[in-house]
Amino acid sequence: MTATSTQRRPPEPLRQRLRELHLLTHETVQALYAQRELLAQREIDLPLEPLQALERFSQDLFTFSQNASDSSLELQQLRHLARITQIINSTLSLDQVLNDVIDTVVSLTNAQRGFIVLQDPHSQEFVLSVARKIALDDLDKEAMRLSRTAVERVIHSGEPLLVTDAQSDPRFAESESALDLSLRSLLCVPLKRKTRTIGAIYVDNRTVATVFTEQDQRLASVFANQAAIAIENARLFDEVRAALAEMTAIRDFMDNIFDSIASGVITADQEDLIMLINQSAARILSLERQYIQGKPLQAVLPTFQESLQPLIAQVRTNNTEYTFEIEPILGQRGQVNLNLRLSPFRDEFQTTRGVAIVLEDLTKLKQQQATLSAVRRYLPTADNLQAIDMLELGGVEREISVLFCDVRGFTAFSEQLPPEELMLIINQYLTVSSSAIEAFGGIVEKFMGDAAVGLFNTQFNPMDDHALQAVRAALKLVEGVRALHRTLPQDQCLEYGIGVHTGLAVLGNVGSPRRKEFTAIGETVQIAKYLQELAPGGEVIVSAATYAQVGPHVQVEPAKLRRELTPYEELPPIFRVIAFQD
Repeated sequence: MTATSTQRRPPEPLRQRLRELHLLTHETVQALYAQRELLAQREIDLPLEPLQALERFSQDLFTFSQNASDSSLELQQLRHLARITQIINSTLSLDQVLNDVIDTVVSLTNAQRGFIVLQDPHSQEFVLSVARKIALDDLDKEAMRLSRTAVERVIHSGEPLLVTDAQSDPRFAESESALDLSLRSLLCVPLKRKTRTIGAIYVDNRTVATVFTEQDQRLASVFANQAAIAIENARLFDEVRAALAEMTAIRDFMDNIFDSIASGVITADQEDLIMLINQSAARILSLERQYIQGKPLQAVLPTFQESLQPLIAQVRTNNTEYTFEIEPILGQRGQVNLNLRLSPFRDEFQTTRGVAIVLEDLTKLKQQQATLSAVRRYLPTADNLQAIDMLELGGVEREISVLFCDVRGFTAFSEQLPPEELMLIINQYLTVSSSAIEAFGGIVEKFMGDAAVGLFNTQFNPMDDHALQAVRAALKLVEGVRALHRTLPQDQCLEYGIGVHTGLAVLGNVGSPRRKEFTAIGETVQIAKYLQELAPGGEVIVSAATYAQVGPHVQVEPAKLRRELTPYEELPPIFRVIAFQD
């Protein structure tokens, strides 16, 4: 068997393989058209030009198969063409495709040099994108002028250029660089996108004339079509990737906005499937956020889904908002107080597509309101407090003045009256005592039967002249009792004994988690109680510590200690307040 016969192959199997490749390419085109339609439904509009170019290539492949010969060179070229087709259809890397195209063209055409020029999509200028066997220091030399002349001719005309001998070609007769480069064979084909030329593939040979043939020109043109498809696909992919990156950035930005909102936000579609839940909502509901999206509302909010469902239906039907409060029990958090606002979730056409739920966690606020309600028992002006949590109710030691008062002879008096009448009378006396204490900024710490305790300079009512205000309250209490006596029968007229002491005490809430009371603890309270026990009805006894702070404002006289009543070994002098000197 001769070498010639060994290299030959039956033409029919070759044509059959080309037809199969044509069918594969045709099917690929149809699949890509279908994918484009799907993307169009998602409002991503991709141009038709790349698909149309690939369709033209499929047709060229079919035509090529009709004219294929059985020579080994043509078979090798077709194999390279098939390989390039596979590359084009399997990669979106522009650099990889361009490198493979120019390497293949240079190899198949026996070219000494080759490069690809592309139009920059931003500047619209034509720039060198990839080069082979061209020295870097030659690219800026005048010797490149001939190559640029040929490229510019092809780009301007949009037609391929085949030169078998540049030395004798009249089109380059006046080009000095043709002699400088000793160019012989030259082939340049356009890169076209539809009817617009976006670049060119150029190869040449300096030593051999008639290197490039019409077959080489057709092959290079097919490669150029593939390169144009690759360029368009890669650029479209970059645009889609940039659009997706922008959409992702917008989504992340919106997620950050939602996560920065203190209120919980949940959106659900028409099937009650959760589309979005922000971090605040997950925290309020004690849920793991990553397991929630896409789940039904009834699975995520089972504890109050029954109360939500009819309202959600009304939101969808009436396109109105609803606001209500609930107190569900949520896992480890226990019972919480939530305010829910349901609103219709609309698209850009104002069509209701679901429901938006905004949650406000009122648990801490309700607790503060409960604390404030308790504080009002001590301090009627507690509504003006700005921060209950900053009052150090856990316990703090500070100097205070304590007013202790008790009705004299009340035990014997109470035995003579029925319960209803007794409570009516004692409440009148307690009202006088509390009014006097509060009139000078004090708080009523507690009532103990017919006795009352007033505190001055606590966390609730800080004051610099607390001793003076306590004494004023005591004298007002005496006056208030006298005024009360003018409205009562003689047998119901009782007197308060009052003691006032100034000193250090520990103040804070005491009690159980379910019930707490604000109180003062320490010897200061006990001394005030002892002074009250020494005071006759209608009189005020103050300690030396209190008198040291109020001396210039009051007239006093020494009072006697009763050793049988005092639990203290030593006690400074005490005084009976006669009147104010102001």
